[in-house]
Amino acid sequence: MPAPLTDTQEQHDLRAAVAALAARYGRDYFQRKARAGEPVRELWSEAAKAGYLGVNLPAEYGGGGAGITELALVLEELGAAGCPLLMLIVSPAICGTVIARFGTEAQKQRWLPALADGTAVMAFGITEPDAGSNSHRISTTARRDGTDWLLTGRKVFVSGIDQADAVLFVARTETVDPEGGRTGRLRPALFVVPRDTPGFEYRPIPMELTAPEKQFQVFLDEARLPADALVGDQDSGLLPLFAGLNPERIMTAAFTLGIARHALATAVSYARTRTVWDRPIGAHQGIAHPLAQCAIEVELARLMTRKAAQLYDAGHDRAAGEAANMAKYAAGEASCRAVDQAVQTLGGNGLTQEYGLAALITATRVGRVAPVSREMILNYVAQHTLGLPRSY
Repeated sequence: MPAPLTDTQEQHDLRAAVAALAARYGRDYFQRKARAGEPVRELWSEAAKAGYLGVNLPAEYGGGGAGITELALVLEELGAAGCPLLMLIVSPAICGTVIARFGTEAQKQRWLPALADGTAVMAFGITEPDAGSNSHRISTTARRDGTDWLLTGRKVFVSGIDQADAVLFVARTETVDPEGGRTGRLRPALFVVPRDTPGFEYRPIPMELTAPEKQFQVFLDEARLPADALVGDQDSGLLPLFAGLNPERIMTAAFTLGIARHALATAVSYARTRTVWDRPIGAHQGIAHPLAQCAIEVELARLMTRKAAQLYDAGHDRAAGEAANMAKYAAGEASCRAVDQAVQTLGGNGLTQEYGLAALITATRVGRVAPVSREMILNYVAQHTLGLPRSY
C-alpha cells in the first residue's frame, strides 16, 4: 500500500503535542537564547523527556521506534513555532541513525539511550577547508597504531561541539587486501571521538548567524582512539556515511520548512491586521498573491520532504537519496522566498527585533548552502535523474 500523503492519527497527535510544547517557549525565548549565544537547554530537555528527540531511534534502545518521517515532523513543528533546533538534525538524525544501523552492540548501548533521552549530544564532522562538497578529497586520516587508531586532520563548520559529548568524524583509512597487505587505497570511515580526547582541539568560527548553536573548526593531531571508536568495520565504505547524509538532507528540509511556516504565519497575521487606506493590507493582491504563492511552494516542498522521509524509512536508500536531494533543494528555495516575502510584507517592521524576521534571512540561506549546495544538488539531478553527462 502506498504511503499516505497526509498524517496518520498518530502523526497528527505527535504534531499537535510538539506544537503545544514549542508554543510554550516560542520565538521570544529562542531568539533571546540565540542572541546571548546560549544553548536552549530547557526546551531540549523537555522535548527529550516527552520522547521527541529519540522518536526515530529503535525502541529497544530507548527510542520511539518510529522513523525519520516522525523526527522531521518534530523539527518542522518546532521551527513553525519559532524554535528551529539545529542539533536535532545532527544528534539523533545523523549520528543516531548511523549508530543504530551500523554501530556495534556496545556502541548502541552506550549512545542510543543517551541520545534519545537527551543526556548526551553528538556532533558530526565531515566538511574540510580544502574538500568542500567533494567527499573524495577528505584528507583527515586514521591510521592503526597497534589496536588503537590515530586520527589526524582538520574540519570546519562543525555545529554545536560545545554542547556535545562526542563528535562523529568522517575520516579515511587505508584498505587491506585479502592477504592482509595494504592496498594504498583510502576509504571513508566514521569514528566516535569524545570531546575530551587528547589531540582534539576546537575553536569557534565567527558567524553572521543568530542561532543558539555555534560553528567550530577542528584540529585533530594524532588523536588516539580505541579500536571500538570505529563505527562499522574498516571496509564498510560509503554505506555508514550515506546512512547519515540522507537523513541530514531530509531534516535540513524540515528545518527550513518550519522557519518558512513561522515567517508566513507572521506575515499573514500582520497583513490581516495592518490597516492602510481603511482596509487591511492583505486585501490588496500585491500583498496577498505573493504570500499565496509562497504558501503553495512551501506545501509542495513539504510533500517532497514527506516522500523522501517515507522512502528512507522504507529502506529504499537509492530512491531516498534522489528524493532527499530534491526535498532539500525545494525547501531551501521555498523558505528563502517565504522569509523574503514576509519581510517585504511588514516593510520596516520586518527588520525590527520585535518581529524577528530579519534574523531568519541568514537562517534560510543555510538551507541553500548546507549540508550540500543547491548547485551540487542540480548536478546530482542532472546526472542521476536526467542521465546527462557528469559536469564535474
